[in-house]
Amino acid sequence: MKRQTLGNTDIQTSEIGLGCMTMTGIYGPADENESINTIHAAIDNGVTFIDTADAYGGGSNEILVGKAIAGRRDKVVLATKFGNIFAQDPERGANGRPEYVRAACEGSLTRLNLDVIDLYFQHRVDKSVPIEDTVGAMSELVKEGKVRALGLSECSSETLRRAHSVHPISALQSELSLWTQFALNDHLPVCKELSVTYVAYSPLGRGMLTGAIKSDVDLAEKDRRRDHPRFQGDNLKHNVGVIAPIAALAEARGCTPAQIALAWTLAQGENVLPIPGCKRQKHLNLNIAATEITLTADELKELFDAIPADFTAGNRYPDAQMWTVDL
Repeated sequence: MKRQTLGNTDIQTSEIGLGCMTMTGIYGPADENESINTIHAAIDNGVTFIDTADAYGGGSNEILVGKAIAGRRDKVVLATKFGNIFAQDPERGANGRPEYVRAACEGSLTRLNLDVIDLYFQHRVDKSVPIEDTVGAMSELVKEGKVRALGLSECSSETLRRAHSVHPISALQSELSLWTQFALNDHLPVCKELSVTYVAYSPLGRGMLTGAIKSDVDLAEKDRRRDHPRFQGDNLKHNVGVIAPIAALAEARGCTPAQIALAWTLAQGENVLPIPGCKRQKHLNLNIAATEITLTADELKELFDAIPADFTAGNRYPDAQMWTVDL
């Protein structure tokens, strides 16, 4: 497993990470023991970047991750997030008030059973609070030794620049995949300019790029994706077409479509760190193997030509939630 430096820090992390959101039932049922074993297998195979958030499972995801990394803390770069309060207060959506920042951090440390968080993200930007105030409060946590590095999630390049002027921002986490390419011409160049790592979540298109989803019957009854426009009606019928060119290249290369999708994300820059989410060891092993695949310039062009930036139909989140994204 190759290593990369996290943003402008001296923290070394693996070239891919593990997103843990799905381990608490958001995309259908999950088994806690299998999830913990998956985290253990990731660490044992050199995947050091582990990502969670206080919003996942109402905090239960952090408890699970904390349990899993106990005894392996020195091998982990632990990232968690605060500020996404949409589930509790959909009208506000996010909370970036300085007093909330501190309380949220203390809560995460307790649930994770940690003394320090390696990378602390603001999960959603609170548009009613100047980003300078929120990041100022986050920087106090760094001074106190409770947090090592700061990150923002789902924010605009302008917000990133403003935040970076207050305290170095080490990572920007947002979506990036073959069917979500908005970051290529804006966020990625700015991240490179500011020496910020781009943590790419959903590099497998929330499962679409694996080829496993052909219709809504492939989603569990309580799967949150059922509420997303991209997985509904005519949008879904159109979007499943994304898999054909990926599957064709995968067959030619003797690998899976998911591995091609991950290899594409890795090819978007040395400062790009994909964090595919999975809750089973068999999927983890396939994701790790994707790091050994290097796509040629011709293959990358082939994929770009077949899947243009405007290919995907529908918003990434339900309309009632999409407004919380600062892009």
